[in-house]
Amino acid sequence: MESNFKYKLSVIIVNYNVEYFVDQCLNSVKSSITNHSIEVIVIDNASIDGSVDLLEEKYSELKLIFNKENVGFSRANNQGIDISQGEYVLLLNPDTVVEESSFEKVINFMDKHPYAGGLGVRMIDGKGHFLPESKRGLPNPIVAFYKIFGLSRIFPKSKRFGQYHLGHLSEFETNKIDVLSGAFMLMRKKALDKVGNLDEDFFMYGEDIDLSYRIQKGGYDNYYFADTSIIHYKGESTKKSSVNYVFVFYRAMIIFAKKHFSGNNAGLFSFLINLAIYFRATVAISGRFVKRITLPVIDLLYIVCGLFALTNYWKISNIEFPEELIKYSIPIYGITWVGIVFFNGGYDYPTKILKYLKGTIIATAVILIAYAVLPKSLQFSRLFIFFGAAWVLAFYIISRIFLHFGFGRKFKLRNNDKKSFVIIGNESEAIKTKELLVQTQEKLGEIISFSSIEEFKKTSRKIDEIIFCSGSQSYEKIIATMSNEKEKTYDFKISPNNSNHLIGSNSIDTAGELYILNLNTLVSNENKRKKRLFDLLISTGLLITLPFLTFLFKNKTKYVKNIGNIFIGKKSFIGFSKELTMKDVRLPRIKQGLITPDDPFQHADASVRQKLNLLYARDYSMRKDFSIVWKTWRKLDN
Repeated sequence: MESNFKYKLSVIIVNYNVEYFVDQCLNSVKSSITNHSIEVIVIDNASIDGSVDLLEEKYSELKLIFNKENVGFSRANNQGIDISQGEYVLLLNPDTVVEESSFEKVINFMDKHPYAGGLGVRMIDGKGHFLPESKRGLPNPIVAFYKIFGLSRIFPKSKRFGQYHLGHLSEFETNKIDVLSGAFMLMRKKALDKVGNLDEDFFMYGEDIDLSYRIQKGGYDNYYFADTSIIHYKGESTKKSSVNYVFVFYRAMIIFAKKHFSGNNAGLFSFLINLAIYFRATVAISGRFVKRITLPVIDLLYIVCGLFALTNYWKISNIEFPEELIKYSIPIYGITWVGIVFFNGGYDYPTKILKYLKGTIIATAVILIAYAVLPKSLQFSRLFIFFGAAWVLAFYIISRIFLHFGFGRKFKLRNNDKKSFVIIGNESEAIKTKELLVQTQEKLGEIISFSSIEEFKKTSRKIDEIIFCSGSQSYEKIIATMSNEKEKTYDFKISPNNSNHLIGSNSIDTAGELYILNLNTLVSNENKRKKRLFDLLISTGLLITLPFLTFLFKNKTKYVKNIGNIFIGKKSFIGFSKELTMKDVRLPRIKQGLITPDDPFQHADASVRQKLNLLYARDYSMRKDFSIVWKTWRKLDN
């Protein structure tokens, strides 16, 4: 070690509201500190969950920096770099897990390659899939074009079209690359001193590309190192499937282009990026919409055609329907039946026949009520409505049975299968993990325990999820098992040592998951629709009565604005406070509300108010929303 470096390696982690993930990350980092002197620096970017308390209580021996505001990824990392005293600097994401030998291996590689300025490693997601961003090429205009318009996805192994993720290079071979991933970015401190730290013009994305490029321009090489692997719970800090991510990420690419490319190339790049932003956003939104409405539209066509065919029975019986009335009423009937079945959860998966029965009955009642208030001249046959309802219900039952047997898993009728688990750990870890599963899982099947991964591999029993206990199982073996599971038929979770939660992720597109308490009722598709329907109905009623009710409120302008925001979907009547949502990771993320579930009980203590919010998330109903609004309507102008 050179005399001017106090440590061989400085590990810098920037945390922002990912308490449970940074805990697991630091646990793995501590296990990877072996033969070399290593310092760990954690910068917290003004988290308001339990991160600060966790760091102060559990990791007080580390170098901790607590920012008063979120200064962004680049600036926070630079704070760590500025005080680091290591020969090498590692920027590590908080939602990662490293192997016990990771630091030893990367340090040895860098020592043997003096012209290596930066290094990235093989990364897998929480399902065990290789993450292609582990090795990337420089996103010049032509490479960006291939990626934006899908050629890199169509030809991932092509040396020409797959340049963005260097698909022609094996994930199991070490190679020189252009761009390192910010999730694990190891750099020689001398190289940083020469080319500079992260560019703080990049708040969240693009800073790794920029610094990787400057390292190369400084005369150093960047490497993809395949001899160690880490888990990266891709998307935990930011939800990468969102339209907002598309805008932020590609805007960062524009900053990069203007900084490093010549005028013409920068202009072309900026044009392509702006085109990509709107192209990707449009495709994402329209794709989700088309996918969601395809089956309801097909059902509507079948139902309406059946209703028109049903009128022939009346014609045969010499019962004449007014042609103009039939032309409009039957499509309205069909839309009502399909629409109410949709809002009642009939198009959620797995398929539940009872949802169709309930939706059809409610829709029929709505049609009959509307029919009753029509003038006699427009009432043509109440019996037709009952026959129509029978046809709708028969269609739904027959078609869903057909889809169940014809198309399999997606359209499988209500799934009552219980989930089976394997716990790999010692006896005390297995008991603790089993207790947690009992508390958090509704359909709990068989739970099998093994003391080691080797013992587990001997079994041939069918299981759904493997839970590794990191207290007795090495991260190296855990990552190897996840990575080597070729079929990827299992879901994986890790139970961090001395913690009361499980962490995992079931696909490359989902953020990390926590097993703490099952509070997902509120954000089920059915309840999201019900909550939006409640907001829409009540806000519509309040907008209609504005001239009569506005005088009841002190802040009349704010009241009108609030109701308008609810009507357009920007806000909701009931929501959790931002502070509580960030502090209690168990609460699902929903729209900001004018009222909180605990507002009717203002004099209750903090613990009771917290429980009221948890109960609202677990036992949501439209009736509960109405009750809260009824009791606290004077807060609608807040």
